[in-house]
Amino acid sequence: MGEILFLSHRIPFPPDRGDKIRSHHVLKALARLAPVHVATFADDGEDHRFESDLAALAASYCLVHRRKPLPLAGLEALAKGQPLSLTAFHDRRLAQYVREVLAQRDIGVIYVFSGQMAQYVPAGFRGRVVADLVDVDSAKFEAYAAKGRGPRAWMERREGKLLRAEEARIAAASGVTLLISKAEADLLQSRLPGAGPRVCAMGNGMDSTYFDPAEASPEPRMLAKGTPRLIFTGQMDYAPNIEAATRAIERIMPRVRKLCPQASLHIVGRNPPPALQARSGRDGIEVWGRVEDVRPWLAAADIALVPLEIARGVQNKVLEAMAMGLPVVLSPGAATGIEARNGRDFLIADSDEDLAKAVVSLAADPVRAGAMGAAAREWIVAHAAWDAALAALPGYLGFESAGSISDAA
Repeated sequence: MGEILFLSHRIPFPPDRGDKIRSHHVLKALARLAPVHVATFADDGEDHRFESDLAALAASYCLVHRRKPLPLAGLEALAKGQPLSLTAFHDRRLAQYVREVLAQRDIGVIYVFSGQMAQYVPAGFRGRVVADLVDVDSAKFEAYAAKGRGPRAWMERREGKLLRAEEARIAAASGVTLLISKAEADLLQSRLPGAGPRVCAMGNGMDSTYFDPAEASPEPRMLAKGTPRLIFTGQMDYAPNIEAATRAIERIMPRVRKLCPQASLHIVGRNPPPALQARSGRDGIEVWGRVEDVRPWLAAADIALVPLEIARGVQNKVLEAMAMGLPVVLSPGAATGIEARNGRDFLIADSDEDLAKAVVSLAADPVRAGAMGAAAREWIVAHAAWDAALAALPGYLGFESAGSISDAA
């Protein structure tokens, strides 16, 4: 079966944001099947704190601090006719490490985590390539372009067009291409020429023993704020999250506070932009930024509000809130790929008015809110374990004889 080369656009530690949560659990599963060599990037000094965790799991690794300025990556993209997503993640040191590992080790499988990293797979590689694209990124940039104007919209249209071609190239060169949900897999398949490439859905799981309301004490600073306490979590320099938080602040919370004047909204997640930070402390809005552990903040909340307008794949923020026993009010896009029951396990609403009404209705009926939170956690425990989510992984790698991930542990 050979060994595995794992290419990831971010170090899979700590598992504290959507892409890192998935890459973390995939890497751990791969390491239970065969020795794994890891080529990956650190975004900042905080990421380097977890190099020892990576070293303990990997047979070898190359961790490169990604310092390339975005304007330089943009100029390279224009000059080479490539997507910015590729030039931003191109590094000679990482490419050299990949060449050395392939020359010196018996690599049977290259696992590509996120499309930016497929550029490191040599054309002559004779083993198996598994491309975990997670989401159809080209569709995300197309959605950005459709909502924008001017030079930025032009750049996003260009990125969407070039990424669409790159996704087709990756799928054609891979033994299997994985997406986070059936909806994403169907979308990619519909955009590919012909019916040749194998495209499959491999969903995310949830560690319900870690995200357990019984294991977390509510954050006191949040408990001191007005009720109902709403929470939105996520990487807050990510455009869809910024848009969702802004929507909640400007369009949903004013409607909620007409009927619940003491309601507060808590934005929790790293790197909130200045425009969001400036809203903190006014009109019931609190922007907390990065926190060491999101569980106490979820434990202090009454309702999770997830009004995403552009949403790709499965939202970990929704799964985490459900696992913590919170009633979740969310947009249709945020519910994509989560096969829970609307009205029992969470509450889907589309317009600003309907999202606000859903929040107010739960705030006015604590018994219903509590029952929905309990049902949400029950659904997570029954349907969203990581072992179940990754059960098909050995087969995708061509390791059918290895048994299941848990058997190999």
